[in-house]
Parts: sequence; structure tokens; C-alpha cells
Amino acid sequence: MEPITRGRVRIEPSAKRVRAFLGGRAVADTVRPLLVWEIPHYPAYYIPREDVTAELEPNGGTRRSPSRGDGVLYDIGGVADAALAYPDSPIEELRGHVRLEWEAMDAWFEEDEEVYVHPRDPYARVDILPSSRHIRVEVDGVTVADSRHARILFETGLPPRYYLPKTDVRLDLLTPTGTASRCPYKGQAEYWSVNGHADLAWSYRTPLEESQRIAGLIAFYDEKVDVYVDGVLQERPKTPFS
Repeated sequence: MEPITRGRVRIEPSAKRVRAFLGGRAVADTVRPLLVWEIPHYPAYYIPREDVTAELEPNGGTRRSPSRGDGVLYDIGGVADAALAYPDSPIEELRGHVRLEWEAMDAWFEEDEEVYVHPRDPYARVDILPSSRHIRVEVDGVTVADSRHARILFETGLPPRYYLPKTDVRLDLLTPTGTASRCPYKGQAEYWSVNGHADLAWSYRTPLEESQRIAGLIAFYDEKVDVYVDGVLQERPKTPFS
């Protein structure tokens, strides 16, 4: 199947084996998933109905989409609204497919690697490059990092992120917050507050393979701090993290 766009919904097939687990067993196992961009930022997986091994229990709930039509909600193993299907969708390619709610599942795998947060977008790219540019980070006028050994992470749709060695960061100004987040491209991050500003810096202690070059390095939200690159103050980017 060639990529298809219906209204604002983009659809294309994936060649990956995709599995979803709930309650210790695979509830879906397919080598024919569809990637469906219901929103612009990342896709969802739609799985052929015959590749969903769990019993889908209609619960009477519905969900209306202007582009996809009337959706039918299902429970799986007592988990409410765990699946959604559009049996009479005006988008023919979606008929006969089921979208399992990502957060309702215990785990997702693409081939044999666990995936977090959402399916990986095949059009998103992460480049991590070493740089000798002088990076200095200020918070409330106080220099909290000063480095010429940055790794700059370029990720599709986001501003560059400057990952700095801990030896170039004022660790005495950082306080662990216990916050954690996950990224489908980088893995699980831990966070620090800086001068009383919560979750302003983060690090990936053991990132996924494609992002190993930032392991143990610290980055700051450029949206919330002052970053100087080779002495030039950078404009704070406007992102959902601003």
C-alpha cells in the first residue's frame, strides 16, 4: 500500500512486527500494522482485527471523529476503553483495523525492542554531533554550565539540545526531583531542579542504542534558561515545553 492521505489523516503500512502485551500475554501480534497520523506530531498503530488475539468486549461507548467517522470502544480483560475501531469509517483503509490505546497496554514491542510513549515516527530523526563550540548556560544570572565539549542533539521538529559533561556543570546547584520521563527515541530521563526551578535539567543515564552518545550528559530546557553559544545569547525557542 502506498502512503495515503484522507483529509488530515495520513496512513501508510509498516514492515515492523508489532506486539502489545496486557496482563502478561500478547493481546496483539502483527507484521501488517498501519501507521496512522491522527495528529501531526506522531503516528498511532492500527492493527488488523484478525491479528488482535484478545477478546474485544463492546462496552457501548463511542467516539466521533470528523475524518475517521464513528468509533466503537471496547474493553479488554476488564480494562475499560482499551481499544477503538471504526468499522464503517469513510476511510476505507481503517475498516477492519483496531487501535489499541497505548497507555492501556503494559508494554509495546517493535520487533524485539520495547517502545515507549508512542510508535516511532519513521520521518523523525535524531542526530547527535560532538561540538567544540563554547556553550554557557545561565539561570537567574548565575552560570550553571560552561563547556567546550558538548554533544548537540538535533531531533526533527525540536530545537537543538546541548548535552554537556557533568564535569562542566555546577552540580552543587542541581537537586534531583524524582521526576522521570520516557522518549521513544532516547529512553528514560531523570531530572533536576536548578536554583529552585523544578525539572529544568535532565539526563539519560542509559539511553537507547541510537542515542548512546548522550549517556550521562546533562541538558537544560533552552526555553527556560539563557544559553550562550560562542558568546552569543540565543533566542529562547517556542515549543510545547516553553
